[in-house]
Amino acid sequence: MKHLKEKAMKQLFFLTACVSITAVILISVFLFASGIPAIREIGVFKFLFGTKWKPANNLYGIFPMIVGSLYVTAGALLIGVPIGILTAVFMVHFCPKNIYVPLKSAVDLMAGIPSVVYGFFGLVVLVPLIRELFGGRGMSALAASVLLGLMILPTIIKVSETSIRAVPKSYYEGGLALGASHERSIFYIVLPDAKSGIFAGIVLGIGRAVGETMAVMMVAGNQAVIPKSILSGVRTLTTNIVLEMGYSTDLHRQALIGTAIVLFVFILVINLSLSLLKRRMQ
Repeated sequence: MKHLKEKAMKQLFFLTACVSITAVILISVFLFASGIPAIREIGVFKFLFGTKWKPANNLYGIFPMIVGSLYVTAGALLIGVPIGILTAVFMVHFCPKNIYVPLKSAVDLMAGIPSVVYGFFGLVVLVPLIRELFGGRGMSALAASVLLGLMILPTIIKVSETSIRAVPKSYYEGGLALGASHERSIFYIVLPDAKSGIFAGIVLGIGRAVGETMAVMMVAGNQAVIPKSILSGVRTLTTNIVLEMGYSTDLHRQALIGTAIVLFVFILVINLSLSLLKRRMQ
């Protein structure tokens, strides 16, 4: 009986894995089958490096959106990664017990806040603040970067904290025994050993930042032009799809699906690059 249960569970796990793989394959087939003809018709170079997106004039250049996505994602990582990792370190090695529970609850609450609520916060608080401090309209790459930096914090904090706690205590104690201070033992012994899990958290954060749509759409300005500075309005690949998919037809619709292919490849390249970097560091 026990053998039959184990065999049945094995088949169930295999079936669920097949469903996940099949879903990814079907999505990929749909994207490439629908988007590649449009990219071929427009021209790969014109599509990827064209600087004008004017569907009414049959101009489908997504380079401004690619640059906008890079701006926003890089800015979010510059803000979210240091804060997230240092917060995880604080929660594991520095946080008093009476503060840990409410801090942990706050991080969990941040992870559950809907994107549109983050966007509303950015629109009401961040945009006017940036407008007052730096000038301009306020809706900019900087506003989107700060907002996304806040949004990826829960992912990075939770994964990093789990990875840091997984490091054997003997490593930390060994550092103290050799004369290292509390801080040096943490930052020179514990963190390097937890880097694999921390990298995983960063990759998940990048996925969240690149794929976010609603919040970015509310604060980024949505201008399909190459930004001149971080205070300029930008349009990302995801917001470009969402803004125009509802009324697009024919080549316009296929060009938007082609944009989704570029986004798909963009995320894939980032993940592979970070995986290779992690292997080299190991």
